[in-house]
Amino acid sequence: MKHIGIFAKVQDPRCREVAGELLRWLRDRGFTPLLEERLSQYLGDDTGLKGAEIPARADLVVVLGGDGTLISVARLVGESEVPILGINLGSLGFLTEIPVSGLYEALELCLFKECKISQRMMLNVTLHRGGKEIGSYLALNDAVINKGAPAKIISLDALVDGLFLATFKADGLIIASPTGSTGYSLSANGPIVDPTIDCLLITPICSHTLTNRPIVVSADTEITVVLHSQMENVMLTLDGQVVVPLECGDEMRVSRAKHRTRLILSGESDYFTVLRTKLKWGER
Repeated sequence: MKHIGIFAKVQDPRCREVAGELLRWLRDRGFTPLLEERLSQYLGDDTGLKGAEIPARADLVVVLGGDGTLISVARLVGESEVPILGINLGSLGFLTEIPVSGLYEALELCLFKECKISQRMMLNVTLHRGGKEIGSYLALNDAVINKGAPAKIISLDALVDGLFLATFKADGLIIASPTGSTGYSLSANGPIVDPTIDCLLITPICSHTLTNRPIVVSADTEITVVLHSQMENVMLTLDGQVVVPLECGDEMRVSRAKHRTRLILSGESDYFTVLRTKLKWGER
């Protein structure tokens, strides 16, 4: 490994401070840092690149921030499948499980020895209107159709490989990956899924019926969700970060993406330990 991409939550002074230290550490050891341009400007460095240019040139990407920062970088890395080392400078750190105190130890393992990598399934999401595809997106956690209007529910049909599943009268519907099972889907009473399992989760949000429960389907299927409500402020939201306005009759199609997010893990922990310590799972 020679070229190391660096992304950070640039509005956070501590993230910028750590990024500056990391920049010097890498250059002192003969590595070539690839700084995202906004971070580069904050650090007074003139070598910055557009974020989308970094994955194709990097052998490894370091993300300084919280889970939200890592998720946005995961979508950016996309097809390149460059390994991502997430360093937690946020509040939860479920995905960015390595603390900042372990940054250089983890880096040395990646650069000079071997590191543990978790392959995470991503979602391929397409949006169709009037029989035509009008958008294509990647998501690590989830694709959500929900509404902004208060005190109103929306009507959504869900199909699995073209077979009718259900009509949901609800605040919305979440299609989540296994990684996303501990995100928004969990808050809507969806199941926790081991991230090494490939599957798709369908989780209604405040469904107006007692029988619409979350369901898990094969990752080999394609889920289609059709919006039937004529209402303003209905949106498709990807990973809680990318928002696309929807119209009545729009179709969202979700399937397993061809490419995966490769997360570098701490060798000192495992998924179930993180589940207990970060989300307090199983506590009484």
